Amino acid sequence: MAFHPPRSRSLAGLTALALAPLVLSACSAGSLGSSDDDGGGGTSITFLVDNAPQTIATAEALADDFNAQQSEVRVEVETRPQGTEGDNLVKTRLQTGSMNDVFAYNSGSLFQQLAPQSSLTPLTGEAFLDGVDDSFTPQVSAGDEVYGVPLGTAFGGGVLYNRKVYEQLGLQVPQTWADFIANSEKIKAAGIAPVVQTYGETWTSQLLVLGDFHNVAAANPSFAEEYTAGRAKYATDAAAIKGFQHTQEIHDKALTNADYASAKVEDGIRMLAAGEGAQYPLLSTNVATILSVAPDKIGDIGFFALPGDDAATNGLTAWFPGGVYVPKSTTGEELEAAKKFLDYLVTPESCDIQSEKSVPTGPYLVEGCELPGDVPQITEDVSAYFDSERQSPALEYVSPIKGPALEQILVEVGSGIRSAEDAAALYDQDVEKQAQQLGLEGW
Repeated sequence: MAFHPPRSRSLAGLTALALAPLVLSACSAGSLGSSDDDGGGGTSITFLVDNAPQTIATAEALADDFNAQQSEVRVEVETRPQGTEGDNLVKTRLQTGSMNDVFAYNSGSLFQQLAPQSSLTPLTGEAFLDGVDDSFTPQVSAGDEVYGVPLGTAFGGGVLYNRKVYEQLGLQVPQTWADFIANSEKIKAAGIAPVVQTYGETWTSQLLVLGDFHNVAAANPSFAEEYTAGRAKYATDAAAIKGFQHTQEIHDKALTNADYASAKVEDGIRMLAAGEGAQYPLLSTNVATILSVAPDKIGDIGFFALPGDDAATNGLTAWFPGGVYVPKSTTGEELEAAKKFLDYLVTPESCDIQSEKSVPTGPYLVEGCELPGDVPQITEDVSAYFDSERQSPALEYVSPIKGPALEQILVEVGSGIRSAEDAAALYDQDVEKQAQQLGLEGW
């Protein structure tokens, strides 16, 4: 999945495309079921995806392969806009019973906003779920029911780093934040920008906070629950405030690139690839960006998780693939056809096609799915955290709360305008407004 401008203020949303929408296929709710002109005499169903070119290419390739394997079901791909317009369309179709037979959408907190227990068909007990990794099912579950299967690969929030710079300076991948700062000081002494920041795209300021959640959860396993209930705060939790403090520290110690205020993601990637910057806190989805702007340097770039205070609990803050779901409006023959398509999606054949259409940014969370042998080092590094079970979900997968002002607040911290403590308290106020809008208890 390529890394593009944000569709929402969550880092998962930041990975979605924000291109101009394509026109949706004209159809009424009644036209989404069986078709008498599909040529095969079977049941025809539609699969709704967003209109990112890469998404469309993958969805169409999957549909073509599935259709070629059997004659009982025919899948046709339809598209929707991205961003807020697309989110609203999905919710409206679900609420009015006019959703396509099968559709792809986010997992985690954005999935929860679909009111799955009233709008989606539960899949609990279906045999095809046996092949889905246990780390994924909580991201598409509500109550005791599972509602989706994964599409795409997992990815991580951490640090892209120039392996050649590390090798030249004799550095090891840091296991603690103190190690990270020590490495950064050595990199600075060598005349290289230690920590690349790109506030010309303000959402990139969030990584040192949101990508640190594995460390927060390790220090306080109940933080997400307490945070959602309004009892835990960033300003008063000793672990949660660390991301704000780290953002301030790299500024105060002059560890960032000189043009941090105006640089954008592609600028940061070019700097990293050229060895002019050594470490860039970002998502592993930027494999695609590197392949776009510096393809000959892809082997020079690795990835490590944001380190915390304790090397013994070092691990990855993980983001998960989106899901594929069946609305409750899909019934009868179309429901059975939809389940056959979901069964196909969680097979090695499906994963192989996905790999052909886009470079994996982490592991597939499906049994039997193997990464191609030539995946970038970044992908291998992310997958290693999953293989060793040293990962935990980003906060957005365990809590619906994220205030919209975080990126602007952190730009101020990273620019020396606001202190970490003041920023955390301000963000707690921002979060309170959002929690109240969601109608959560305790706020």
